[in-house]
Amino acid sequence: MARRTLEVDGERWNVYPSGRVTVYDRDEFGLVFEKGEGPERVRRVTRYAPLGARRWDVALAELSERELAALFRQSQPAWTSPETHYDRRAR
Repeated sequence: MARRTLEVDGERWNVYPSGRVTVYDRDEFGLVFEKGEGPERVRRVTRYAPLGARRWDVALAELSERELAALFRQSQPAWTSPETHYDRRAR
């Protein structure tokens, strides 16, 4: 699975596709931002719709750091998303 890392406000986040397929799977995909492990793990989720008919792994690789940071800033806590099964334990 394609992964990227991103630094936001001095914190390092791993970024990867959620893997969840929706009816919009050809138009958009979910991104999970994750930092920490175990009980300290924090996850956030957003959806991304790349321009053109590109595969999700190519689209993720082509995102600039600025675009990735913008997606992070619009992301929501994991417990609000079906991608993470509304997991409240992941803060």
